[in-house]
Amino acid sequence: MDINFNKNEDHNKLLLSDLRQRFAKVKLGGGKKSIEKHHSKGKMTARERVDFLLDSKKPSIEIGAFAGEGMYKEHGGCPSGGVVVKIGYIKGKQCIVVANDATVKAGAWFPITGKKNLRAQEIAIENKLPIIYLVDSAGVYLPMQDEIFPDKEHFGRIFRNNAVMSSMGITQIAAVMGSCVAGGAYLPIMSDEALIVDKTGSIFLAGSYLVKAAIGEDIDNETLGGATTHCEISGVTDYKATDDKDALSRIQNIVDKIGDFDKAGYNRAEAKKPKEAPEDIFGILPKSRADQYDMKEIIKRIVDDSEFDEYKEGYGQSIITAYARIDGWAVGIVANQRKLVKTKKGEMQFGGVIYNDSADKATRFIANCNQKKIPLVFLQDVTGFMVGSKSEHSGIIKDGAKMVNAVSNSVVPKFTIVIGNSYGAGNYAMCGKAYDPRLIAAWPSAELAVMSGNSAAKVLLQIETASLKKKGETITEEKEKELFNKIKSRYDDQVSPYYSAARLWTDAIIDPLDSRTWISMGIEAANHAPIEKPFNMGVLQV
Repeated sequence: MDINFNKNEDHNKLLLSDLRQRFAKVKLGGGKKSIEKHHSKGKMTARERVDFLLDSKKPSIEIGAFAGEGMYKEHGGCPSGGVVVKIGYIKGKQCIVVANDATVKAGAWFPITGKKNLRAQEIAIENKLPIIYLVDSAGVYLPMQDEIFPDKEHFGRIFRNNAVMSSMGITQIAAVMGSCVAGGAYLPIMSDEALIVDKTGSIFLAGSYLVKAAIGEDIDNETLGGATTHCEISGVTDYKATDDKDALSRIQNIVDKIGDFDKAGYNRAEAKKPKEAPEDIFGILPKSRADQYDMKEIIKRIVDDSEFDEYKEGYGQSIITAYARIDGWAVGIVANQRKLVKTKKGEMQFGGVIYNDSADKATRFIANCNQKKIPLVFLQDVTGFMVGSKSEHSGIIKDGAKMVNAVSNSVVPKFTIVIGNSYGAGNYAMCGKAYDPRLIAAWPSAELAVMSGNSAAKVLLQIETASLKKKGETITEEKEKELFNKIKSRYDDQVSPYYSAARLWTDAIIDPLDSRTWISMGIEAANHAPIEKPFNMGVLQV
């Protein structure tokens, strides 16, 4: 191994170590004291509930673990958005589980909580996956009610989705394991089946204090909306559980009896591990996001048997298009080539840049995968489309539009892994969040922004210095350097993968070695939902 490999490996493993440390902190939710208080009530934490419910010997993936990271500091923060979401298996059946974390502000809904819950429902709808709600929430976080209550993507959309999923035949099961108040009370009752835990679970539109204030009635919460009331008097819930474990065991038994699903029919063969060591990824991926490397070496460490068949290998070389298998599943890979390549015409193409010919190649490949019903995997390390007179005169905007059109109208499931750069329109063309990937995950080395921190800082510095000069200020070299560093520092914070994950622009930041699991479980989920419309790029000429 050369010295650069070792330096890259050290850097990337430090990034992975940082990821694990951050995740360990996030897993504590509201903190150790809040967890102890939760346990003292005879309740399991959200993560304990999810882990108990899911099959322990099967893999699972977590959606939005870093949602809310660094946000709402003036309100004490909202780790993981106050809700745990995982895709896993219950009695061998793939499901998505949503569990309110009552150690975080009593499970109250912040704006990011709503966004994360809606993302979970979106995954369930797209893939027709059974969804399990483990409810333990005080409802909307009142100090921020204007940002979570009334809009289309706010709290009420949850119940609209409950109704839509019911009409689609998607199984929904809810267990009320703590508070379930006000508008939130509709969620379990709009599910197919609802359980409630005796003495700790409660459901009501208004609690005892509000009832007293509103109509003068004296009543305690248990009598008002406890398990006995709703299982024996109102008939609102279907099962009364003695404790958390009893409720979760009952859910397992219900899921165990769900019938099989219609399959999309994606091709799967016997899974094979990569021949090339996946751990080499840490040494291959450069420390600097500006450095070049061969993306094919990364692909070899992700795909089965380290084998792939390139489509148009010698044409449009700044994008790699290839057929391969990942954990047995047939996939079409669209990846940014990050090394400098020489075309047959003797021209040099920069790695990570999308040129006319590479956009044309990717468009045709995406169409082919749709024709053959092959899921698409996008491996992003892209700085954007090529600029300059030659590209403009060659119609880069037109070719780029074709690629964006193909990605937008693709009917086969798409999965995106952000490996490195994800800048500007390159993010769009390579299936960024706005283009409906079934799952989108980032490696710790990822950067998402309109442009790199260095480039953006230079542009913003020019604007800032021009403004100061207009005001008559003298800009010294030292002052200019100070301004540049200040601007770049602020921009670099926003480029961080944690900034993106906090806002759910990506579903997760993952260990690169978990990429195969994410893609495989994602395709397995997508296989629940047969394609319902043909691939059509509309009037745009190909």
